[in-house]
Amino acid sequence: MRFLLDGETVELDAVDPTATVLDHLRYRMRRTGTKEGCAEGDCGACTVLVGALEGEEIAWRAVNSCIQFLPMLNGKALLTVESLNCTKGAQSATEGALNDLQAHMAANGSSQCGFCTPGFVMSLHGRTIGARGCELPVEDVIAGNLCRCTGYGPIIEAGECAAPCRSDDAPVVEALKGLSLSTSGEWQGRRWFAPRSSDELAALLAEHPEARLVAGATDVGLWVTKGLRTLDTVIFLGDVADLSTIEETDEALILGAGVRYADAHAAMARLHPELGELVRRIGGLQVRNAGTVGGNIANGSPIGDGPPALIALGAELTLRSAAGRRTMPLEDYFLAYGKQDRQPGEFVESVRIPRPGPDAVIHIAKLSRRFDSDISAVCGAFALSVTDGTVTAARVAFGGMAATPKRAAACEAALTGAPFIEATIEAAAEALRADYQPLSDVRGSSDYRLDAAANLLRRLWLRSQGVAISVLEATHG
Repeated sequence: MRFLLDGETVELDAVDPTATVLDHLRYRMRRTGTKEGCAEGDCGACTVLVGALEGEEIAWRAVNSCIQFLPMLNGKALLTVESLNCTKGAQSATEGALNDLQAHMAANGSSQCGFCTPGFVMSLHGRTIGARGCELPVEDVIAGNLCRCTGYGPIIEAGECAAPCRSDDAPVVEALKGLSLSTSGEWQGRRWFAPRSSDELAALLAEHPEARLVAGATDVGLWVTKGLRTLDTVIFLGDVADLSTIEETDEALILGAGVRYADAHAAMARLHPELGELVRRIGGLQVRNAGTVGGNIANGSPIGDGPPALIALGAELTLRSAAGRRTMPLEDYFLAYGKQDRQPGEFVESVRIPRPGPDAVIHIAKLSRRFDSDISAVCGAFALSVTDGTVTAARVAFGGMAATPKRAAACEAALTGAPFIEATIEAAAEALRADYQPLSDVRGSSDYRLDAAANLLRRLWLRSQGVAISVLEATHG
């Protein structure tokens, strides 16, 4: 496999399919500026920038190198914190000199103990060069970076003061075009593949039905770094171009399974603002730059943030194999904990989300112990159709309440056909208790989850009546 580091080609002959980019940087290349803080994509100390060709340009993304597997760099460009002061490549500067962002951070005391600083620098440098997510406020760009010294104020100030510095990527573009790439590799009997099309993927899965599919590795990465699992055959999906399409029509939003959440954010926000707000809180920017819509679904986690909202909005899932395609309502895909309706050789190809009608009343909410970059305790989504004061249809789905993302049948029945009044909402909130028997864990007790779920439905009612339910809404509307 080959990739560019500071504009120079790095060639590796035998690559462990699940070696992490972080370990390779620190232990093989001695680039120790990139830190290991958590090894699970939570703290951002290991943030690097990865660039991929998109037409005649490079799309740079900040990602967590601790859960990115080394073969995922195949055909890409890489920048580490050391790259900002090197003498080669598209990010060249006078050796040893600080760029504008680093100078601001040094001048205003942004760095205290210094451990997290390289990660913050890389996240904010991505913003200054126009990387994916750069349109977000500084606070959102660094939401996936943790400072244990609580020095966020100066860091945010430095990020806001740093001048845009989009560099000339033309040499890197030409170098990437000239890379001769392999689409497979082997190491000590373990294999990896990197297909370029869904046709290739279908054929590979027919031949290797036991293979582990890896899109962004935001969850599978933890299987290796925390679970110490060995994956013998891995198929990386990041280069399957026809799985990364976004299509917006008058009727629906159709997302290829390989679309990263960072790329889907704007289209999902256009579908409904609350869906966009949910996406903004899925991990940090580094996670959204890697994690895909299809991977979030295919994983089948009961606390995945995307599926409850998509189920409530009536999404349909398309699965594909060498034998053909089949489509199902998204909720039917989840069978039991850790079990999904995906046959050997099948993969998630796309998801279709109908556009809400003019009479839709929608509320989507995520509750977590920490607002940014945290796993949900409860994620609830409500989509009601209200005509002439009557609820004519209701779809209610929750994550974190059962072994799978699950609709609330009793709650929906209490809503459907009833007048859209507070008494109906109260009856439906009580009916929710018949739909779920949530567990108690570190994120919340069973009673908390049941009470919170009911209160989310009450919040839908209050919002529909124009009542501010938080200081933020009272201030900003």
